[in-house]
Amino acid sequence: MSDKQLLLNEYSEWIDKVGEFAEQGESYWNRPIAEGKWTVRDVVCHIMCWDEYFYNEAIAKVSAGETLTVKHLDYDAFNEDSRLYAKTLSTEALVNQTLAAREKLIQTIEALPEALYAMRYTDGDGHPFEVEQFMRDFIWHDKHHLAQLNKVLQEG
Repeated sequence: MSDKQLLLNEYSEWIDKVGEFAEQGESYWNRPIAEGKWTVRDVVCHIMCWDEYFYNEAIAKVSAGETLTVKHLDYDAFNEDSRLYAKTLSTEALVNQTLAAREKLIQTIEALPEALYAMRYTDGDGHPFEVEQFMRDFIWHDKHHLAQLNKVLQEG
């Protein structure tokens, strides 16, 4: 199996986990990951919003041969916006949107010819952007948050 496929498999683990979380009741989704911290709903929406941002500003552009518009954002403001957005969604809508966002990323990356996948791009800030490194970074990000979400699940 290629490195690309191995990364895609690992990157898609989020889909299975969100499917497991979807089977939980509202109390799980509204429980904070730690005292004074975000709720499960907030964390899931946070990842979904980053998925949509990177799809729209980087991965879809790579696929279409367009200039990347992804930039280093004010993470705190972006994350706060995603937390507020989470409050507007039902759990079902959040789950559906989360799964659709990650599936769209995976399908687009999977379909990239090797030359486009391996190319080094320039982001909207003039920094290098590589699809493989993007996946590695967000696999780490997923695992960081999955540890928190799984802990909440185990604490029941």
